[in-house]
Amino acid sequence: MTGHINLVKLCVGAEAVEDLLAWQTARFGGDNPVHVTRMWPRRAEEVLAGGSLYWVFKGAVLARQTILALEPQTGADGIRRCAIVMDPRVIRTEPMPRRPFQGWRYMAAADAPRDLPKGREREEPLPRGLLQALADIGLR
Repeated sequence: MTGHINLVKLCVGAEAVEDLLAWQTARFGGDNPVHVTRMWPRRAEEVLAGGSLYWVFKGAVLARQTILALEPQTGADGIRRCAIVMDPRVIRTEPMPRRPFQGWRYMAAADAPRDLPKGREREEPLPRGLLQALADIGLR
């Protein structure tokens, strides 16, 4: 195995990173937030080798959280699911366009957007059309 792989997921119902922060704080307080998904990553070992869950807001990846564990969880319906346990710290990233999709997807470490440098965490992302135009010409 070489390196790690990340997961990327739409942040459904959230308009901005602040919405995710507010929801996780209300739900988990300072504890590690958990996202439950139906599918278990087949590449779990690579995910747990330093991967993050990258969050997509309104067509752009804007934040990530380090994945700490993958734990089995059985729902009230008796179906086994995967609980993705994350670090409570949300790290904002450079905006990266991402088309809608269902569930989660893998994202290679080399393809992941960079973390925003200190002092730039509160910047507004570029308009979606401009982000897509930059991505289309290879400039993320």
